[in-house]
Amino acid sequence: MKGAVIRFTYTGNNGVSSTSDFPWTRYLSWVRVLLAAAAAAVAGLAVQRLSPAVALLVLYLAVSTVGAARGGTERGLLGMLALFADSVYFLILLYFGGDQMEWLAGAFYLYLLSEALVFSGPVEVAVIAVGSSIFCPVSPNPEVRALEPMILVAGVLACGFAVYKRRQKALISELAGKLDAVQKAVEKAREAETQRIAADFHDGPLQSFISLQMRLEILRKLLERDTDAGMQDLKQLQALAQSQVRDLRTFLHSMRPVDIDGGNLVVTLRRTAESFQKESGIPVAFVSTSTPVGLPPEVTMEVLQMLREALHNVQKHASATRVAVSLEKTDRGLEISVDDNGHGFSFAGAYSLEELELLRLGPASLKRRARGLNADMLLESRPGRGAGIKFRIPLQ
Repeated sequence: MKGAVIRFTYTGNNGVSSTSDFPWTRYLSWVRVLLAAAAAAVAGLAVQRLSPAVALLVLYLAVSTVGAARGGTERGLLGMLALFADSVYFLILLYFGGDQMEWLAGAFYLYLLSEALVFSGPVEVAVIAVGSSIFCPVSPNPEVRALEPMILVAGVLACGFAVYKRRQKALISELAGKLDAVQKAVEKAREAETQRIAADFHDGPLQSFISLQMRLEILRKLLERDTDAGMQDLKQLQALAQSQVRDLRTFLHSMRPVDIDGGNLVVTLRRTAESFQKESGIPVAFVSTSTPVGLPPEVTMEVLQMLREALHNVQKHASATRVAVSLEKTDRGLEISVDDNGHGFSFAGAYSLEELELLRLGPASLKRRARGLNADMLLESRPGRGAGIKFRIPLQ
């Protein structure tokens, strides 16, 4: 890839992230050109005639200039070849360099380590550091041999930084994998919530509007035959429409985000019961445990939705005049029950969640939420005398 860039992300104290691209390939290529030009100039002034060594330095300068003008050396296999060529060039400087090449050899060594750090890994950095440390003492130039301590220290530091860089890349890759898993989980939860809302709307407001549509068709035919009877039925439809508006308002209210009071489930459920009593006009007796109940926020939200739906079903289907809500914390878990004195269900008796699913009885949405919380559910129906629903939610 030409013109490779390395991206840094900085997050300030205000939580705002800023991202910048640094073109390492281009800048390092031009640094190579400057070092090669300096080496060719120093060697040409020292020899004052065209020798094979000077010709090699000039050739290296020409190749480096062309590469920099094209945007930098390509990475991958060509990048490894370029790193190898730079290493050989550095060893030539160490072996044939004169007194004037001492500082240039040191500068080129630092450039070589930087190149390996940016584009390669710990192995390449170690090979360059070890090879240079071994080759430096054999140089016929004592000034160049004096560079060995600097080469050793810089090589050790570069190897340590290369190992640290690889660990950071592995950590970033691991975090990227976790982020991808979280995004998939969020998408799955979004789809599940969409399906739940669709199912709740189908079981609630949609059925009411279908019933209203059927009643309107009956009313139209009735008005054609008997106007007085049709007008009487129209008044009933008006009352039904008002009831459906209340049901729809309750449904929309159940979808609003809830401010959980510091994670206090008792306070949140009590507030929900009071709100239901105010909107429906049905008295609610709320009895709760005095023991603190600590649940994760997502579980608290699900428990709250279960209570909302149970109360909504009482208002819509039971024709109850009073409701009792109790909350108790036991060794077996958190028990929540909702009892009313309404019509009850069409069946009689007490059924567990497994029995309700097997017989296809009871509210589908409440059964779905109970399964999601791994909770026990017991529904008792007393036709003509009311019904009660109890949930036992594990606390672990």
